[in-house]
Amino acid sequence: MNCDNIGNECACTYSSCANHAKCCECLRYHRSKGELPGCYFPKEAEKTYNRSIAYFVDLYNSGKI
Repeated sequence: MNCDNIGNECACTYSSCANHAKCCECLRYHRSKGELPGCYFPKEAEKTYNRSIAYFVDLYNSGKI
C-alpha cells in the first residue's frame, strides 16, 4: 500500500514519536500492537497515552466519545 498521507492536524501529544503526523504509519504501528492511534481519543484521554481498544470502548460506553 502506498500512503503519503501527512496530517497537518495531528492530535498526538507524544512529541518524540517517529510517526507524528504520518497517519498511515501511525495507524499501521498502533494496529500492529492491538491499539488505536491517539487521534481516535478525546484530547484529555489522548494525554494518558493509553491506546488500548478496551480504553476506547470504555470511553465510548461512558459517553465520552
